[in-house]
Amino acid sequence: MVNIIENPATLTGRDLRISPLGRVEGDLDLRVTIRDGVVTSAWTEASMFRGFEIILKGKDPQAGLIVTPRICGICGGSHLTKAVYALDTAWQTELPPNATLIRNIAQACETLQSIPRWFYALFAIDLTNKKYAHLPEYDEAVRRFAPFVGTSYEHGVTLSNKPVEIYAIFGGQWPHSSFMIPGGVMCAPTLADVTRAIAILEYWKDEWLEKKWLGCSVDRWLQNKSWADVMEWMHENERHYNSDCGFFLRFAMAAGLDKYGAGWNNYLATGTYFHPELYARPTIEGRNAALIARSGVYVNGQFYDFDQAQVREDVSHSFYEGNHVLHPFEGRTEPIDPEVGRRQGKYTWAKAPRYLIPGVGSHPLEAGPLARQVIAGRPGAADWQDYDPLFLDAVTTVGPSVLVRVMARMHEAPKYYKLVRKWLDQINLHEKFYIKPKELPEGRGFGSTEAARGSLSDWIVLKDGKIENYQVITPTAWNIGPRDSREVNGPMEQAFLGAPIADPNDPVELGHVARSYDSCLVCTVHAYDEKTGKELARFRIGEGA
Repeated sequence: MVNIIENPATLTGRDLRISPLGRVEGDLDLRVTIRDGVVTSAWTEASMFRGFEIILKGKDPQAGLIVTPRICGICGGSHLTKAVYALDTAWQTELPPNATLIRNIAQACETLQSIPRWFYALFAIDLTNKKYAHLPEYDEAVRRFAPFVGTSYEHGVTLSNKPVEIYAIFGGQWPHSSFMIPGGVMCAPTLADVTRAIAILEYWKDEWLEKKWLGCSVDRWLQNKSWADVMEWMHENERHYNSDCGFFLRFAMAAGLDKYGAGWNNYLATGTYFHPELYARPTIEGRNAALIARSGVYVNGQFYDFDQAQVREDVSHSFYEGNHVLHPFEGRTEPIDPEVGRRQGKYTWAKAPRYLIPGVGSHPLEAGPLARQVIAGRPGAADWQDYDPLFLDAVTTVGPSVLVRVMARMHEAPKYYKLVRKWLDQINLHEKFYIKPKELPEGRGFGSTEAARGSLSDWIVLKDGKIENYQVITPTAWNIGPRDSREVNGPMEQAFLGAPIADPNDPVELGHVARSYDSCLVCTVHAYDEKTGKELARFRIGEGA
């Protein structure tokens, strides 16, 4: 929805509007300036203070298992996953293989439910915007993707709940389950539970993933190893061409979604899913080598190993005391009055996460499905690890864009289906699911996973049996974080630059870019004319994810 402002605001921070608070995750205000129909500057403002780090300070070490899943209303399972691994490393626990398998399954199922729900309910509805009415297949886009009544919308959103039914079988409920605990999981599934989970997964795959989205088998889609392969796949037969995937590719290219939204083209994946035998005793140092979906950093066309010790949080433009740049173990969350902060050049409650590459420098990094899939293309994977060159090829040939970012997310549906199916077969119902740990009074822990939206991490410091410090960095923080002390844009701020705006009163292009990141925030865009300072439009980017 767009609201035209009769009395335009100036561009001063004091006059920047704050959106109504819309969800538990908070609100994102985006301010952009437009010159000659192109975005020239962008500022992202997280307009709600959360303060979970303050809430957890002084609490019982296991409080993070209860509190952090409430950070997000739709990816609480991911928060539970990284919180339990943070405590596993701090307490030096031992995990039975079954526990690792169940954690893997739960994490993947939460992501699987998010994929069709995000695509149909949040992203594809913008393809029905009147801007695209001149395109030959616009009526077909409306027929498929119109909210609530679209044939594909209804089918995809309805079936999106199936994977979290599997989560609930093992976790007792979804969302906000707390069944993962240091040393394992609190469940003892039966053969009937596993059989039911397999049946639900296969139904989801048959009825949506293959029949509706791909128009082919999962195995056929996964034969695509380059962007050229995807284009050939689309034209291979009528089923591919007219599937939701084939139709989206064609319509998105006709709409120009492959031409903007690139961002920095630098990526972070902290990795997810563990080999049950290789992470039986979780440690920070041993984490990377045990990952199935690998961790890594990709900057300026080069790969680097991910090292949590190189993560920093810059608060130069954030509503917190000082201008420090700290590692999360030493992190401070000391809020200040936003009005005071604005006079210091601060403009958001989000910190600016950065990654320090020794000898290269500090960089803002994009997190999310595209980041994961670029890292999946790094050579040198073990035979049990994910190696997939498709999206590394895409960003090096056609380049990153809104379209490529969306397709990277959709590509994970067949990949994670295959993993979950394999893990369900590996559960040994005759072995244990939990090993009681010793609760150490002192220690430091790091836990991370890949939520649907990207890398999600906790750092915990224990002292005298209590939480001395707790810091959380979400994928949304990586993506929507502000400028840093060097005035370098955050990833999403950079991605908006150069976006063409056909109608400043209805800047749907900004919606495409914002939605492609799927930030855990309700986003309101304020578009200004760079020359006059006049506010052209206020554009609501839906109810977030």
